[in-house]
Amino acid sequence: MTFNTIMVQLDIDSPAAPRTMYARELARRFEATLVGFAAADAYVFVSGDEGGAAAAEIMRQRRAEIEDRLKIVREEFLSIVGDRASWCEEIGDPTRLLATHARAADLIVTGNLAKGVASDRHRIVDAGSLVLSAGRPVLLAADKLVPPDPKGVLVAWKDTREARRAVTDAMPFLTGARDVLVATIEEQNLSNARETVDDVVRFLTRHGVKARSEVLDVGLDYACDAVTELARGMGAELVVAGGYGHSRVREWAFGGMTRSLLRQGSINRLLSN
Repeated sequence: MTFNTIMVQLDIDSPAAPRTMYARELARRFEATLVGFAAADAYVFVSGDEGGAAAAEIMRQRRAEIEDRLKIVREEFLSIVGDRASWCEEIGDPTRLLATHARAADLIVTGNLAKGVASDRHRIVDAGSLVLSAGRPVLLAADKLVPPDPKGVLVAWKDTREARRAVTDAMPFLTGARDVLVATIEEQNLSNARETVDDVVRFLTRHGVKARSEVLDVGLDYACDAVTELARGMGAELVVAGGYGHSRVREWAFGGMTRSLLRQGSINRLLSN
């Protein structure tokens, strides 16, 4: 497996250059086609007392403002990547639209909000919802925006469908790494935990990956901190994990590890569901 098409999501209220250059380097490394994507929703809440004409005018103004912002982001993106990439933009829910367009990519690149940018769900992508709905691996860039050329990769393993999917999705990174550590938290059965990570190591080794395993004997309350410290200790540039969550009507409720990794901007994280 390789990444033939990489789609990078850009926020309309943030400079496009940092994340574009991050994704451009990845695309060069994997000889992949790069696609830029940006979207925002011209949402207007209209109470029963407001007139339709006034609401329509507000909507028109917001659409015009978004179109202006999209033009700026598009021009900045294309000025960096030239004609070796393509561009996609829409007006609408950015998370939903990105998940829809994920069908055209092998890997989605996004990241945490830039400092000072307001958290407006109509103008930014909700990374957690994206992981759970895209059907593609999502690479959350570290805040320093240095593309992973990982000598070390930490696989945060849990014997679930999501983790198996994540390991397979991350294979282009794993095969090029010098050290891949498959780590799991011992929840109740130590021998079973060792058996599962050893199976994963054997699977990876057959694919040419230099892998080893470790079972962390810590309580679940400390699992997130333990994984983070382990990654730092081995100098990992990338953490690979399954993304776990369930829908509660209009929002996603995440497991502790997923929630922690979504917030952890000090390292690159590849999540799959």
